[in-house]
Amino acid sequence: MFFIFGLRTKVDRSGVVTQVCRHCGNQAAQVITRRATKFSLFFIPLIPVRTRYAQQCTFCGAEYEISRADAERLPVG
Repeated sequence: MFFIFGLRTKVDRSGVVTQVCRHCGNQAAQVITRRATKFSLFFIPLIPVRTRYAQQCTFCGAEYEISRADAERLPVG
């Protein structure tokens, strides 16, 4: 008997907010994404392992992690 298991990450785009970028200092659109990693067994995602939130500048492409509270607090439009 054998088992097929692994990790699967799903990326969801939460929205876009206009802010000053921490990296380049320009006022630009920032894309907010949510990455949820789950343990999967036989290609079925079962147990959530980790959830991360990130913000990426559309001007310079810099991406940095933000906390869940910051992601929920941002006025996404």
